[in-house]
Amino acid sequence: MTGQQHQTAQHGEHAAPVEAWDALAALYDEHVAPGEAEVAMAGLRLARLQPRDTFLDVAAGPGGLSLPAARLGAKVLATDWSPKMIDHFNARVSTEGLDAEGRVMDCHALDLRDDSFAVTGSLFGVMLVPDQAQALREMVRVTKPGGRVLVIAYGNPADFEALHVFISAVQAVVPDFAGPPEDEPPLEFQLADPHVLRQRLLDAGLREITVDTSNDERIAVRTGQQLWDWTIGGNPLPGMLVADLTDQQRMDIITVLDGMVRERSGGDREAVLTAPLNIGVGTK
Repeated sequence: MTGQQHQTAQHGEHAAPVEAWDALAALYDEHVAPGEAEVAMAGLRLARLQPRDTFLDVAAGPGGLSLPAARLGAKVLATDWSPKMIDHFNARVSTEGLDAEGRVMDCHALDLRDDSFAVTGSLFGVMLVPDQAQALREMVRVTKPGGRVLVIAYGNPADFEALHVFISAVQAVVPDFAGPPEDEPPLEFQLADPHVLRQRLLDAGLREITVDTSNDERIAVRTGQQLWDWTIGGNPLPGMLVADLTDQQRMDIITVLDGMVRERSGGDREAVLTAPLNIGVGTK
């Protein structure tokens, strides 16, 4: 087994199954996706998306990237391997009357023709998949010559404020809570190094690559419950880490989070927690 194959196998062992993402779909749609619009717009500007462009969103979830693209006037196809995520996306498309559709599809093997889309993107999507190299090759394959590929991923986890606040609150209630493993960073942070993101886009066959590190995601919350819902609803990993806690421990953690949010906001205002971003764009 090569080093790359070993890495993929390890990642595959820790990748959440479709059912786990289905279970999160409603929480993600309500508590996470609406706050992704600012991040999405930053990426779409860098990718130079234009009205009437064909746009493919890969590992789209309920549409954190593809809904803003459709609102800009692009013709959008959103794909995700979670049927429930696509159900939520299609419901929002129907409500807003957007020129977009969602289809269930595995990003490792897109059921789409070569050279089909002006822009192909992924927001917090392919950063999570076990065989990222294959997913990126698929994104490039279906992009038109001269088109752009956009990947938005989290940067340095040490600067991910919401994650550290959440872990601190859990540890205040459960002192021996270890948090995510440090010796083998989870899939969420496989593109945390901008140089790694640049190299993977290059290896996928792109040119004229730019990796922008000037943007942060802003997570605005007023209560501990909102921060809990954002954390648990955005990814199966936090839910797995606290799966063995009792209901009372969970309530106690939310109470601690309430205090931390109030302290950070200074009272009645929203508390804003930031997470660093790497926004990579390359040309086919």
